[in-house]
Amino acid sequence: MQRTLWLVLAVAVLQHHDQPGKFGTVHFANSCDASVQPAFERGIALLHSFEFGPAIDAFRSAHDADSSCAIALWGTGLAQWGNPFGTGLRPAAQLQAGRATVQRASAAGAKTPRERDYISALAGLYDRFETVDQRARMTAYRDAMDRVASRYPDDPEAATFYALALAAAADPADKTYADQLKAGAILEKLWVAQPEHPGLAHYIIHSYDVPALAPRAVDAARRYARIAPDAPHALHMPSHTFTRLGYWQDSIDTNILSASAAHTGGNTYEELHATDYEVYAYLQTGQDAAAKRLVDAVPGIVATAGGRAAASAAPPAAGAYAVAAVPARYALERGAWAEAERLDVHRGGFGYVEAITWFARALGGARSGDVAVAQDAVDQLQKLVDRLTAEKEAYWADQVSIQKLGATAWIALAADRTDAALAAMREAADREDRTEKSAITPGPLAPARELLGEMLLELKRPKDALAEFHKTMAKEPNRFRAIAGAARAAAQSGDPAASRKYYAQLLTICEKADTPGRPELQAARAATRAP
Repeated sequence: MQRTLWLVLAVAVLQHHDQPGKFGTVHFANSCDASVQPAFERGIALLHSFEFGPAIDAFRSAHDADSSCAIALWGTGLAQWGNPFGTGLRPAAQLQAGRATVQRASAAGAKTPRERDYISALAGLYDRFETVDQRARMTAYRDAMDRVASRYPDDPEAATFYALALAAAADPADKTYADQLKAGAILEKLWVAQPEHPGLAHYIIHSYDVPALAPRAVDAARRYARIAPDAPHALHMPSHTFTRLGYWQDSIDTNILSASAAHTGGNTYEELHATDYEVYAYLQTGQDAAAKRLVDAVPGIVATAGGRAAASAAPPAAGAYAVAAVPARYALERGAWAEAERLDVHRGGFGYVEAITWFARALGGARSGDVAVAQDAVDQLQKLVDRLTAEKEAYWADQVSIQKLGATAWIALAADRTDAALAAMREAADREDRTEKSAITPGPLAPARELLGEMLLELKRPKDALAEFHKTMAKEPNRFRAIAGAARAAAQSGDPAASRKYYAQLLTICEKADTPGRPELQAARAATRAP
């Protein structure tokens, strides 16, 4: 099944190599001159795949040729907002540019009420950004697009953009997933009539990018890259679903294609983002040598970028996140604690990016016995929580607080303060369960509930540990450390048959793993050979 996807995608890319610009089929009715329709529709198709830089170029071309084409300015303004699923706050310069574009669009005098309504709705993303917080503006835009879609029920693009806004503005703490389900239902209905529409497949994946809903996105994940094979982000997006479901080789294959296409197109942040997802998948399958090659390649990707990074789905924050996350994942997933505590911290920039390395250093120090290093890292995490709170980055402040709790728990365990360690680790796990990961990352550096299971194993409470590993596997299926931990816990609980079952599962997932590979793989081979 997994190899089939790789072959289909490779053939699709090769088939369209001599037909640059295959981004799917979109029809957006508008009043612009007939001569600019190809440029405008190209811009819309690119916009639906979050290829923002090329989309802006296409819209600019349309508006330059027809200065009355106000809806092209609307397209530019929406592209300037960037990835709607980006969880960080937009910088002021970006917001000022977007607001100026919307003001130009409003002043241009769109020829139809429908086009004026699109422009008016978009203004909600930028209006009074100095005093109105980002979430409130996203909600205002969502509600405005709801009104546009209701006012023009025969306009599938209005419904599409409303569904996108609905999914993007969904509350990560709402575990009913009401908004995501509503968005998905709208998009699935539209997709039946427009099977080559890139945005519909794309937004279905995003709408269902949570553990409970991910199975609903499999069809979209398997088709999106074929709809828009020239969009690096379309080649990457399927891996969001594959990661949620633990389809690791599928994720590797599609991110190889995405990173290559992004590199060719100068989409440096997209290349780094795809690389992070690819490394994550390699590590879950025990392909550590392949992961290490990418760890070593990251500085070269950054160094060769220069000023050529194109505006794409992955913003600068996603690139910075990958640069920090890739080496941290490589250390933590392998249990290389001494290696983790020596990681270099990239200071400045985004606080939640800096926190990645401090969290890894904290876990590494605590678990290798260097408590002073761990405590210093925890102190740095608290400073970052304070900084993110002051910057009103509420989501990321919460994420870093969870990291700090987990690291604090392991420091307490190192000091034989067992009750404090378990209390902090349980609180971290519960808080992580109440939120959702950002689209910027394939998953937590170390899932808190998985860490709780490992802590319980160290405390010789294997039955309790097994329960935590089961919860981890329900949310993060086919994770190497969770399955290996479950195998150890079952064995220590006196259930060798269950242990062999978990080890057999691990070997199936790791059929391409390095040999002899990690100690867990060696233990799995030994256990499954036993009579």
